[in-house]
Amino acid sequence: MPTIHEIVELLKKFAPLELAAEWDNVGLLVGQEDRAVNRIMTCLTITPVSAHEAVSEQADLIITHHPLPFRPLTRLTDDTTEGRLLLRLIEAQVAIYSPHTAFDSARSGINQYLAEGLGLTEVKPLTANENDADSGDGRYGGVGGQIELAELASRVKTFLTLPQVHVVGELSQAVTTIAVSCGSGGTLLATARQQGCDGFVTGETNFHTCLEALATGVGCVITGHFASERFAVEELAVHLAARLPSTKVWASRLEADPVRTV
Repeated sequence: MPTIHEIVELLKKFAPLELAAEWDNVGLLVGQEDRAVNRIMTCLTITPVSAHEAVSEQADLIITHHPLPFRPLTRLTDDTTEGRLLLRLIEAQVAIYSPHTAFDSARSGINQYLAEGLGLTEVKPLTANENDADSGDGRYGGVGGQIELAELASRVKTFLTLPQVHVVGELSQAVTTIAVSCGSGGTLLATARQQGCDGFVTGETNFHTCLEALATGVGCVITGHFASERFAVEELAVHLAARLPSTKVWASRLEADPVRTV
């Protein structure tokens, strides 16, 4: 049975922590490295629902994409949602690890998965890591010619199993080079344009970035934050299960997108 330390080392090889953004909080956030791990749950975010699942299913370790805690804490009490979640998991001896932006940027990370899932070719980071040209912020690649924005939207819906997406631009406009940036990726629009991209897929962005995309002719597909990343924690569970045959690994079966369409 592996220890938390051994699993942390495996995760660090898969998503090196030096790839994380400076503002991020990544790595082992709660737990003792010498403890044995029999059960691991991956999830996008630790919420009351996913925390309850981890405790009920007797997980020893949660690998969460979004860190908990994210910001420095001055106190740990049950007066806040964050405090209640952490106290419950600590009491149940559930460790917490987060790769977050390191997983976004890794060679086989979320943005690479997303680019390949959309059928992009000659995929490269939008901003390459100075120590590893195959890692870095976002990804971009070609589509083997050109497709309409409507076709790009269709590919996104198929790959992420979504009934609908938001689109910025004319559905009939041609796109040839596509950038992808999971999560709150709109800040990479300018970088995508610099790389010659005329299509952009992201989880979420603000209104003014949408206006800038429209003004500069970049067709955008916006999936929602949850959808742009949740598929990858499912892939991560499969990846870990194959490498840890003595450990039960599963992606949270209960967490769901908090934003719904009615």
